[in-house]
Amino acid sequence: MWLRSFIVASLLQVGIAGVAHAAGPFGSVNVGNWIGGAFSNDETGAFSHCAATAPYLNGVILVVGYNSVGTWSLAFASPSYRFKQGENAAIDVIFDGQEQARLFATANQPNMLTAVMPTNVVRTFQKANLMVATSGRTVLNFDLASAGTVITALSNCVTRVKADGLSKAGDFVKSAAKPAATAEKQPSPPAGSKVARAKTGTGFVVSANGHVVTNHHVIDGCVGDIKGNLTGEASMVLRVVSSDASNDLALLQAPSTTTFKDFARIRDRSIRSGDSVIVIGFPFHGLLSSDFTVTTGIASSLSGMRNDTRFLQISAPVQPGNSGGPLFDTTGQIVGVVTAKIPALRIAAATGNIPENINFAIKTGALRDFLDNSVVPYQTAEPKGELKTTDIAGNARPYTMLISCNATEQAEAKR
Repeated sequence: MWLRSFIVASLLQVGIAGVAHAAGPFGSVNVGNWIGGAFSNDETGAFSHCAATAPYLNGVILVVGYNSVGTWSLAFASPSYRFKQGENAAIDVIFDGQEQARLFATANQPNMLTAVMPTNVVRTFQKANLMVATSGRTVLNFDLASAGTVITALSNCVTRVKADGLSKAGDFVKSAAKPAATAEKQPSPPAGSKVARAKTGTGFVVSANGHVVTNHHVIDGCVGDIKGNLTGEASMVLRVVSSDASNDLALLQAPSTTTFKDFARIRDRSIRSGDSVIVIGFPFHGLLSSDFTVTTGIASSLSGMRNDTRFLQISAPVQPGNSGGPLFDTTGQIVGVVTAKIPALRIAAATGNIPENINFAIKTGALRDFLDNSVVPYQTAEPKGELKTTDIAGNARPYTMLISCNATEQAEAKR
């Protein structure tokens, strides 16, 4: 009961102008864990703002508001907060690990910080799945499921109430949908048809004959040519030699006219838990750098999900596009093939906590078995003197490839 009372109080207090007395909600905004509606100023009876709020397991309640003069706000509220009236704080927010903004918040109430949200931040908030907010040493994670619908509903709430008044307030979520008669219709693909989409990953050359290792899931569904690009060079068409879906490995080969003086060597002994590792690949190609990126971490565990001993758990950050890329030790030898990152949002939904720095790579034992079965003349090497990360990256440039193709996915019939 105390939580519901606190949420209602937060909704009443969220007006940018610091409305001292407010009544509501009028109508409703109810999406997932978000609840809210329209509110009035008790002193004047006039419409004040629309707001919605959602509680999180980290103890913080997010409050999104949109007032009658068109200003958006984002508030962080908690019964445990003890701010001085007018106290200020800078809050850095990062959406989906990419878009970043700094908000400047003020404590209009002892238990809540409220910041104006610029329009560009509102648009990003609306599209994002995850927001990380940092203020001082405090770091909080927020799943933004349904946030897009909430933003649309609040915008509709202000528009409708200003036009029709509080007495006609209704379900702002339902009425936020565009009428079918006015919506621009796009032709739907027929049932069973396939839709093309671009797909990218990473691979690395393991022989002078141009054999390229990547993940099975990188090439799965590819139609037409599979292309490989070394940084700064023209693309080449790669042919599929073999593929192992169960171990998520695939072997490609460059044209016979192409030879490679430089190629990766596989470490001839197992890596140890706690050893440093380096990941090189092409994450989010087209959004980030056209060159490869380099991240570092350690081998956190010698097994993957559910104790799967084919995999290593690593702390080095990986993103979509890193799949199939090389995992190096500090001597520059291959110790694994990057394959996956943990599904953070699904884990958070199940446990209430966002996992950090949990990613996976296929061990060299599975890789060598795959190459042996494919009769590939790869080379192994002993780990010797350590190299600087910059040197490892420089050595990897002649044999680390961007893998790309057009893939298909089954179009779902909408009836």
